Amino acid sequence: MSIRDDQIVKELAHYIHEHPAETMALMPLYDAARDHAQRGSCLHNHRCPLVMAGAVVVDELNRVLSLRHGGGYSLAELAPEPQDDSLSGAALRLLTEEAGIRDVWTEPGSDGPFLVDVARAPREYGPRIRVGFRYLFRAHSGAIFPTMIETGAAAWVPIAEIGIPSVRERLHGHLAGAA
Repeated sequence: MSIRDDQIVKELAHYIHEHPAETMALMPLYDAARDHAQRGSCLHNHRCPLVMAGAVVVDELNRVLSLRHGGGYSLAELAPEPQDDSLSGAALRLLTEEAGIRDVWTEPGSDGPFLVDVARAPREYGPRIRVGFRYLFRAHSGAIFPTMIETGAAAWVPIAEIGIPSVRERLHGHLAGAA
């Protein structure tokens, strides 16, 4: 992928600086990414974290855009691909491809990840962990193609219904601070 390990290190460093309480939890990930960046290759026998880029899109009614996934809805997330030049760019590509949404913006001062969350990777990835770099975007509810909502491929969901507690809590704190 064209997102280099040093870019991941930079995103993590920015995030840790903004959220120092999470330093201890993220330091092993930071060290692994820094090791990759310095060596230029992986010596971890394919046990390195699975890096994912995610978009958390909030509309004017403070609802969150969710995409149809399996039997329900989930937040937009994907593994970056070779054409992606940044993690936030990968998240924006996902929004365009999956939801047809193009008119999104970030709030001033929110250049880096909104949240970095760590979880177990899907079974097919073996013992790896999944690291989600989630970026916060704002959009008008009408910015999504109407057919996406009508067919059930996407939905605007109240924050209280987001299934990931860390995202839900961070959104509540962020939106309360913006009020």
